[in-house]
Amino acid sequence: MKVNITSMRPEHVDEILSIERVSFPLPWNRETFLFEILLNELGVYVVALSGELAVGYGGMWLVADEGHITNIAVNPAIRRQGVGQRILQELIRRAVENGLNRMTLEVRPSNMAARKLYHKFGFVEKGLRKRYYQDNNEDAIIMWLEHLQGWPSAGKISGWERDK
Repeated sequence: MKVNITSMRPEHVDEILSIERVSFPLPWNRETFLFEILLNELGVYVVALSGELAVGYGGMWLVADEGHITNIAVNPAIRRQGVGQRILQELIRRAVENGLNRMTLEVRPSNMAARKLYHKFGFVEKGLRKRYYQDNNEDAIIMWLEHLQGWPSAGKISGWERDK
């Protein structure tokens, strides 16, 4: 699927909320997304657009020399078509562009599709947060991607070329 990855803007929030609600047991609300994209100076949020339609999104916080991925989600109707990969690739590219050295995230042990995607991009499971998820007390696996500034190419990762 051909998508364009761009910075998230307020006009994307309605479509993003629809994806958020079907993707997470405790979804973020409109105010949270608006805070993240308009007021949080540490936040970097992107949206995947198919034409004018938001079909996925992702975000991270820039903390010291680390990027902490907060969320990535894709419309269920088009999952497994490379959109999540494109979003993750863009977050990594922006982390490198911002001079970050590593990235981290938490993922549910039961979310095998996400874990597989993160492993594909070089994330390594390095820890566990016990009872992290409030909806069911599931643990969270802490994953890290190290040495971002040493990557051979931030523009081409795992065969996916970023949009110019």
